Amino acid sequence: MNPPSTRFVDEYLAYLLAQASHRISADFHLQVNAAGLSVTEWRVLASLMGGTGETIGTLARLAITKQPTLSKVVQRMEIDGWVERVGVRADRRQTQVRITAAGRRLIGGLCDQAMAHQREILASFDPARAASFVEMLKTLMHWHEPLVDQSDGAVDGAV
Repeated sequence: MNPPSTRFVDEYLAYLLAQASHRISADFHLQVNAAGLSVTEWRVLASLMGGTGETIGTLARLAITKQPTLSKVVQRMEIDGWVERVGVRADRRQTQVRITAAGRRLIGGLCDQAMAHQREILASFDPARAASFVEMLKTLMHWHEPLVDQSDGAVDGAV
C-alpha cells in the first residue's frame, strides 16, 4: 500500500486529468504517427468525423490547438484533400471546415483503433462504472465550457 501523499499535484484535479490524458494518449499517438498523421491532424479529422463541419475557432478548441496553428494545418490538409472549407451562408465572413470522403477513409480505421484503445483502457472497470466515468467527464466539460476561445494547446496529451 502506498503511503499518503503530501504533494499538491496528487490531489489536484486539473493535474490528474492532464496526466491521465497524456498517459492514455501516448500509445495511441504512436498509431496515429504510423498512419502518417500528426497528432494535430488526427485531432482535426477526429473532431470533424460524424459532424457537419466546424468553424476554425470551434475546431481549434476541439483539437486543443492555437487558432493560428490550426489555420495553417487546415490549409495543408485541404491541399491534401482531407478537409474542405466552405462559406457559411448566414455569415459570409465565416467558413466551416468539413471532412472529405478522403479524410473519412484516411481515419476510419484509426477511429476504430481509438475506440479499441478506449475499451482496453476502461477494461479494468466494470462496464457501468466505465460508462459513468465517461459521462462524468462529459458533464465536467459541459459545466466548464469556455466562454471565449481559449485554445492554447496546453494539454498536449489529449485525444
